[in-house]
Amino acid sequence: MRRFVVGDVHGAYLALMQVLEKSGFAYKKDLLICLGDVADGWPQVAESFEELLKIKNLIYIIANHDAWFLDWLQTGATPHIWTSQGGLASMSSYLNRDEEERRRLIKRHKKLLETYAVPYYITKDNKLFVHGGFNWHRPIEDQDPYDLYWDRDLLATALYWRSQGEKGLNMDRVKLYDEIFVGHTTTSRVQPDLLPVHASNVWALDQGAGWEGKLTLMDIDSKEFFQSDIVSTLYPNEKGRR
Repeated sequence: MRRFVVGDVHGAYLALMQVLEKSGFAYKKDLLICLGDVADGWPQVAESFEELLKIKNLIYIIANHDAWFLDWLQTGATPHIWTSQGGLASMSSYLNRDEEERRRLIKRHKKLLETYAVPYYITKDNKLFVHGGFNWHRPIEDQDPYDLYWDRDLLATALYWRSQGEKGLNMDRVKLYDEIFVGHTTTSRVQPDLLPVHASNVWALDQGAGWEGKLTLMDIDSKEFFQSDIVSTLYPNEKGRR
């Protein structure tokens, strides 16, 4: 079994297919840890969830856009903060289908987020996967999922220490984990070449697929990574989250 982690898909099914194909991902054998935010942005949200559900060994980390999306699936809520940040594309991905197919997809995708998605995941070899980050002043198991998928301080602090020439974060709870993989924070400002960002023991894998960047899939063990084309070129007639 090879182990992979993928960043924020944001409805970019075509990008997801590119990175899976480039990596030679084995749907029945390999492990995929998805860092969340499959919803909101590009128009193929439903297709993206369906593709992930084909993977036998899938671990799904719930994220902030997933939470907004799930609220819509459960209650029909359409807050402006959601619809203005890609939510309209998520809605259209389901509403532009016949009723039978729409009901089937909503049932499957709601079950994934309600039943199987987790706020974080720790492997047996001590690697942590979380969408945003965590408060290193207390154990991760005691923290609210909301904080785990909105946090940006962990990555910001890791980048600061990197800028100071330090190799590791000077925080005991962070150093409990050999490696930490996060999404959530688009890295194009700190790394304009759109490559994955590595600072201290933190890997940041949101290279802006929801905007005008690329989707990244990484082999957790070898650190070989596979990237899509610039996602906006895959959907030239769509706005995404731009």
